[in-house]
Amino acid sequence: MGGVESQQPGKVARVGVLLGSSPEAEKNRLAAFHQGLRDLGYVEGKNILLEYRYAEGKLDRSPSLVAELVQFKIDVLLVTYLPGIRAAKEATKTIPIVMVSFNDPVEAGIVDSLARPGGNITGLATLRRDLSGKRLELLKEAVPGRSRVGVLWDANAPGPAIAFKEYKAIARALKVQLQSLEVRGPTPDLDGAFQAAAKGRDNALIIVSNPVLNRHRERIAELAIKNRLPSMCEGGDWVEAGGLISYSASNADQFRRAAVYVDKILKGRTPSDLPVEQPMRFDFVINLQTAKKIGVTIDPNLLARATKIIK
Repeated sequence: MGGVESQQPGKVARVGVLLGSSPEAEKNRLAAFHQGLRDLGYVEGKNILLEYRYAEGKLDRSPSLVAELVQFKIDVLLVTYLPGIRAAKEATKTIPIVMVSFNDPVEAGIVDSLARPGGNITGLATLRRDLSGKRLELLKEAVPGRSRVGVLWDANAPGPAIAFKEYKAIARALKVQLQSLEVRGPTPDLDGAFQAAAKGRDNALIIVSNPVLNRHRERIAELAIKNRLPSMCEGGDWVEAGGLISYSASNADQFRRAAVYVDKILKGRTPSDLPVEQPMRFDFVINLQTAKKIGVTIDPNLLARATKIIK
């Protein structure tokens, strides 16, 4: 695949941005991406134009949203969730695609390998399997003795299905009993899921992040507190919304790095020559307000390892 021509002086780059959730749910990620572009000398409206589309949790809209962006004759497409990445891969073999993937893109069939992605897609990828084990370990450390864990996930989306299998595989080794709390987007029955957790006597919760559930962060945190369930989340935004703890690749770092990929492609590099990057920074966030509300005391040794504490 041929790359876009190197940026000519005075040429305005056109970048399409496809996000899975709502503008409100995506604002922190976008802020980091915009900061990354500014750091590289891009000024929106002057030397770069950004065209946004939001799936609003309706993941089946992804192909039509990609089609809309392609019509804008974009130079690069940034996509941040698995159904969107798949839709982009099917829609174009020529427009360079930068992904921020929260799944293994090799396993998902998106790229040939991390070192040599091939085709027109590159970017950043979190290999969730390693993080799944770490999250379960940290949850056990934060709330010792709680061995029945509910996993809240969107059963209509491919990414969470992969993640749930990974949690299941690791839970056995850690002697944790998992209960699947399946919901279905775009309008998940959250009350029903928490009733199932109570019936199953779950005493902790893991929330699998995806565009559908991201739109309901505050509501999910509220229900977890109401049911006195310590929650392990997959991103700091969730803890800011009221979740107990999260361990994840740094969203801010990944989205700033996405801007670097966009810049390289606009300057003439081809995606097939740019290895897929794995995260270098990780965030471990604890919400002490939530801990107090659900009657949990976090060990000082665990607090000392946190990258951010919400008091």
